[in-house]
Amino acid sequence: MHIEFLVEDSSGERLLAQLVPQILGEYGSPHTWRLKAYKGIGRIPQGLSSKGDPAKRILLDQLPRLLQGYGKTPGIDAVVVVVDTDSRDCKAFLQELNAVVTACRPAPRTLFRLAVEEMEAWYLGNREGLLKVYPHAKQDVLDRYVQDSVCNTWEVLADAVYPGGATAIKKAGWPLPGEIKHEWAEKLGPFMHIDSNMSPSFGKFRDGLRRLIA
Repeated sequence: MHIEFLVEDSSGERLLAQLVPQILGEYGSPHTWRLKAYKGIGRIPQGLSSKGDPAKRILLDQLPRLLQGYGKTPGIDAVVVVVDTDSRDCKAFLQELNAVVTACRPAPRTLFRLAVEEMEAWYLGNREGLLKVYPHAKQDVLDRYVQDSVCNTWEVLADAVYPGGATAIKKAGWPLPGEIKHEWAEKLGPFMHIDSNMSPSFGKFRDGLRRLIA
């Protein structure tokens, strides 16, 4: 099976590069995949017609066009779209996403997976691995976190592991926030415990991929 993965940013792509082989197995044995990062999530266009500039690479802005194209492309067995929910209602958001697939003729086999509220929730659900990478993480911050809650998740992780916390990162400004998120993907990804992660949204991602290739 060949799977196309679409993710809203490059730090998410780097994390998936670590996670996907742990779930699907070694590339080419027998499954293959391609990861494509975009430069933001955007929003599904009204009327499900992609009118934005493709060069800007905003994921949801282009999703109708992308899925329509995949539905007509031989050799692509499934598309997996991974996005943060941010403050969206998960049920309503999934309905919007599935409506895009329904409108495709033909429709590709598509799996949507949502990180609640942000992909950093998956790191926080992996407490053992997180503490191996950041042994001096602030335990009180980690203990206050409610898994997969809407609570400014990346800031919680920053407050736990980064000197000065989220406040220091925000004060420094861009590009530091992006650099820190890339660092987390590269350092924490190899220590993700696939089957014991406490994040419900990560579990749905993992189990969805396993059902896809079953």
